[in-house]
Amino acid sequence: MSCTVELLKEAGRGVEAQLRPQLEGLFGGVVRSYLPQRWLFLTDEGATTFGVEPNGSVWVREGRDDAPDVVIEIGHAKLAAALRTRRREGLPPGPVNVTPRTSKGKTAFEFTRRRLGL
Repeated sequence: MSCTVELLKEAGRGVEAQLRPQLEGLFGGVVRSYLPQRWLFLTDEGATTFGVEPNGSVWVREGRDDAPDVVIEIGHAKLAAALRTRRREGLPPGPVNVTPRTSKGKTAFEFTRRRLGL
């Protein structure tokens, strides 16, 4: 299993913990309208898909998703550093290309990206 998969799984546990309480009540309906989500991370070491289900559970797997909501192209070193520190400061140089494929993906990614250090 790749380093990216393990780091995204760890980040996913934090996303789950923050997301699940937000799925309750009136505001929960708004949050649920953005789920499910599929984000495809493309690095120089391969492809990894990060998914969030309507119940707030998060999963990660190596490989490409057929219909991602967002595609994130980033160097492996930069992604690994971002996921380890959850901070933008001090990351290795290099571009981060984020391509939303759905409007709900764009909104969800903008809301969550800082929690991943991106």
